Amino acid sequence: MYKNKIREYRMEKGMNLEELAIKAEISAGYLCHLERGTRTNPSVQVMEKIAKVLGREIPEIFFGY
Repeated sequence: MYKNKIREYRMEKGMNLEELAIKAEISAGYLCHLERGTRTNPSVQVMEKIAKVLGREIPEIFFGY
């Protein structure tokens, strides 16, 4: 199963799903699917947006480094 740390880092920031979606300029539905692992191939642009809002690097969030 695909695993990422979006939810973990989002919770550390004290953000709900919708807040992150708005700040990252992506839909809350799509973000929810990414968090749950039911969507597994986000574009580089989407990964960059999420990483920027969470203050993390892409590999930390999406590749477990």
